[in-house]
Amino acid sequence: MTKRKKFVITSLILSLGFVGIQYLENPYRFVAIGILGLATVGLFFWSLFEGLGKNATLLTLILPAAYTVGVGIFWFLLPTSIFARLPVVIFYGIGIYVLCLTTNIFTVGAIRTIALLRAARGVGFVLTLVAFFLVFDAIISLKTSLPITVLGVTLVSFPLFLQGLWSASLEPKLDREILAASGLYSLIVGETALALYFWPVTVVVGSLFLTISVYMLLGLGQAKIEGRLFPQTVREYFVVGILVFIGMFIATRWGA
Repeated sequence: MTKRKKFVITSLILSLGFVGIQYLENPYRFVAIGILGLATVGLFFWSLFEGLGKNATLLTLILPAAYTVGVGIFWFLLPTSIFARLPVVIFYGIGIYVLCLTTNIFTVGAIRTIALLRAARGVGFVLTLVAFFLVFDAIISLKTSLPITVLGVTLVSFPLFLQGLWSASLEPKLDREILAASGLYSLIVGETALALYFWPVTVVVGSLFLTISVYMLLGLGQAKIEGRLFPQTVREYFVVGILVFIGMFIATRWGA
């Protein structure tokens, strides 16, 4: 069976899994999302088996699982109307197929130079930000205590940063610098979540601001690894961060 057929089968099975979840009772839905996340890892392992090894290439399985869990939890926040949920299923299915193509390029790129690698990195970067936003939105929506929120944001950020930074190097052996940077960036995002906890922002605005923080950190980190961390690059990322901060400040409802 060709890889492309495997990618189509993976996308269809996981999309149908989302459709099936809506028929479960509420207490079982979170368990089903967890199972679907594990199924995502299994199906991607099957689809990418030829390119995976007992090395850092296994990090390519992180983003698909996070994407599935993030979309799954976000699913619960939507109205029960089919008109609200059908577009999400379509979005998810297309995203999974694109992730199949992207992660396949990463696993091949870890072995040899490939022409589509730069495009795959761009797509992977965008999908990583989408996964971050969905997971952050889910964590903040729970409205739990401060320690749990900050800890949740920090712990979830680490593996996503890890795969995001590794995709810029694609070395079979995981570099200690990437491990250290992932830990540091996760702590910074966790501290940002701590500050936002005392800021009267909506769930969406808070999640967006955390995602923009990831955009800056991950973008600069990848630029450093790829050897293109120029002053202009740093300015561009910081300008985006400052503009989003100003927008968040304006959008905040101050007062009692």
